[in-house]
Amino acid sequence: MKFSYKLSDAVHVLSYLYIYRDGDLSSRAIAKSVESNPSVVRQLMSDLREAGIIETRKGAAAPRLAKQPSEISLREIYLAINMDHNLLHIDPKTNPQCIVGGNIQDTLNDFYGRVQKTAFDEMAKITLADIIDDVLTRQAAKQSKKSSV
Repeated sequence: MKFSYKLSDAVHVLSYLYIYRDGDLSSRAIAKSVESNPSVVRQLMSDLREAGIIETRKGAAAPRLAKQPSEISLREIYLAINMDHNLLHIDPKTNPQCIVGGNIQDTLNDFYGRVQKTAFDEMAKITLADIIDDVLTRQAAKQSKKSSV
């Protein structure tokens, strides 16, 4: 099973753009932080730009958030990324002649739909500002711990 890290990487990119807004915002610098390829970062940034979450200028390594972090929800970021937006996946190849195999897909579609709605509702409550604040709080705690040693 292959996992997609696009949401995590997109949130990483957006957090980086805000925290390092006065620093090097090239795709190379951001990719170094994500430990990814600059072309992957550029593709994510393209998705985020098309969704109106960031603004970029051609020929300039100066991307920036198009709105305040408190106005950008995790759900908005998730939906901006070009990927399959189903959180849970159903095996499409089951035996229709079997009681379970012939009904499990429709049954799971109903239950998975409820789970996804709940997840999306929660994602709408979490903002980029919440994430950035937590990142900075964790960094301050690490710095405090280092200085007390």
